[in-house]
Amino acid sequence: MKINLSPSLIRQYAVVITVNLGVVTTGMSLAWPSPILVKLRNETETPLSRPITEEEGSWIVSGGFLVAVFGNLLGGMLLDAIGRKYCFLLLCLPKFLTSMLFIFATEVWMLILGRVVIATADSFLFMVAPIYASEIASKEHRGSLGTFMQIFSTLGIVVTLSAGPYLSYKAFNIVLASAIAVSTLPVLCLPDSPFYLYSKGRSEEALEVLLQIRASEAIAKEELQEYQDSNRNKEKIDKKLLFKNKTFLKSLSLGFLLFIGSQLVGFNAVQFYLQTILESTKTSVKPELASVIIGIIQVFASFCTPLFLTKFGRRPVLLGSLSGMFLGMLGLGIFFKLTESGGEITGFLNFLPIISLILVIYFFSAGIGSLVWLVTAEIFDSSARAIGMSITSTSCLLAIFVTTKYFAFMTESLGPALTYWFFSAMCLLVGTLIALFVPETKGKTFSEIQRALGAESIEFKEKNDKERV
Repeated sequence: MKINLSPSLIRQYAVVITVNLGVVTTGMSLAWPSPILVKLRNETETPLSRPITEEEGSWIVSGGFLVAVFGNLLGGMLLDAIGRKYCFLLLCLPKFLTSMLFIFATEVWMLILGRVVIATADSFLFMVAPIYASEIASKEHRGSLGTFMQIFSTLGIVVTLSAGPYLSYKAFNIVLASAIAVSTLPVLCLPDSPFYLYSKGRSEEALEVLLQIRASEAIAKEELQEYQDSNRNKEKIDKKLLFKNKTFLKSLSLGFLLFIGSQLVGFNAVQFYLQTILESTKTSVKPELASVIIGIIQVFASFCTPLFLTKFGRRPVLLGSLSGMFLGMLGLGIFFKLTESGGEITGFLNFLPIISLILVIYFFSAGIGSLVWLVTAEIFDSSARAIGMSITSTSCLLAIFVTTKYFAFMTESLGPALTYWFFSAMCLLVGTLIALFVPETKGKTFSEIQRALGAESIEFKEKNDKERV
């Protein structure tokens, strides 16, 4: 597919890239536990009065995602109340203050509190960024622009995995605070989403934004007409009756499938404990070096996603992603099963866990990790997108909490082999459900996606209404 770099398309890319600069810091904070937990357990490196326990470590990793559930529910209302742009800016202040708290933390409770605040802000940001990108992007480029969040998130992850093991605890958190401050300022210059502007009765401002980011005036006005049609649908369905609307409920169910499924396959459990897992394998490959290599592969995978989407579409990429993760989790389970006896690790077995982790991280980042936010944002009608994303992303946070909080417990109770085989079974289950129920959204307008889910068009609905009368 040849991309014509028109001024309007360049502006689309510039706006989406600018807002996703903040997602780099989200990636940094997501991977934060991987190098930091190792330091917090080390008597000489920890800034605390004592090394942390396993239980404290699990709460540092997971506690924030439980509290973030309430933040996302509030976030759904804020998205429609103050807009996408100002929600993003609102999140930056608590993130910066939390990074400052990390620098001067001396007690475990300060770290847990900080992780609660930053996880809540980052989780909300993961809802704001794809909605904003999907409403800025034209239908032809929504796929590639929608994957930018994962690309920039993985860039942040690789910064943490590369620098975290080699910087002191305090130095790394200074880097995090600086990155948050620098990435916030450019967002002040961005326009708000044209759909949000239209929804607030600011049609002229919405058209002005669309004229800047669409190929022609005719296309801009056509999209504005789509907003009007969506608004008419919104008026026809009372908000109190929204949960009786079959198309909305279907979109909600698919959102739950995508979000919960993306966590039950175990990626975050592996990522947050990456350096710990690498140390537990007791292979000759240094954990610090392996984590850097894996981080770089994750970035490379994210850059592959737009190419895969252009050639194959959403559903095939999702299914290929889960197939690759299945093999990786299966390999990890086999490695730990073969090494249960405590024998010497030699030959190919020395590299099996690294190869398996690479498979898990590459296929997650190149597929479901990039697409879950994009596809979920696409399957909701414009007027219900904020509330739909708010509800479904809440289920994602609960799933992240469960998988990260009890990952260590699972490996202790079931053993590492059965734990990773459980995740591989989840890859098969989630892939089967996606193959059966998730529609292809590539190249479709939001109205066309709604019709694919069973919604009637405005014209068809009005015709039926007249026939009934």
